[in-house]
Amino acid sequence: MTDRSIASEEKRRQILDAAVRTFAEKGYHSTTMRDLSAASGMSLAGMYYYTKGKEDLLDLIQERCFTRVLAGAEQAVAAAHDAPERLQAFIRHHVTFFARHMAEMKVLSHEADSLGGEMYAHVSGKKQKYTQLARKLLYELQQQGTSKSPADLTIATYGLFGMMNWIYNWYDPAGAIDPDRLADLMASIFLGGFVETHSEAK
Repeated sequence: MTDRSIASEEKRRQILDAAVRTFAEKGYHSTTMRDLSAASGMSLAGMYYYTKGKEDLLDLIQERCFTRVLAGAEQAVAAAHDAPERLQAFIRHHVTFFARHMAEMKVLSHEADSLGGEMYAHVSGKKQKYTQLARKLLYELQQQGTSKSPADLTIATYGLFGMMNWIYNWYDPAGAIDPDRLADLMASIFLGGFVETHSEAK
């Protein structure tokens, strides 16, 4: 990669980071390109040299985030040895990843339907793949119990994401509980509740 290419990539990263912060603070629909220009310290002309507009930036933010979190989750799960450990690894990776990327979590949660057309379809495909990984892990764990209800599995999947994704609203990574400890606590709470529910059916 040439020095010019490296500089261009750094500029794009700078713009994306500024867009994440601004979308998280103001909301995507309330944000203008002038807001993004001010946040990134670039002129409007410079912004349009590197991006087509704010929808393009939102697409890149979501695509980048889902690509990274999915790849990391797959790697974490592959290193685990049994169903409870795989789900625990998934939860730990998700929580620690987004504890380091709180603004991205807020944007992904609030702006899930803000993209249109092919952009929406592309990001939704990555999001679905990630959701299906969590559902698969829950299914594997569920086989250790007696309940095979698809409805229960769906509730468990979205209940898990609801618990993990809400942390942007209250969690302070610089507080008393560090991200690793938070992840372990959440895994313990969720696994305990999920396993106990199915054990009672025996």
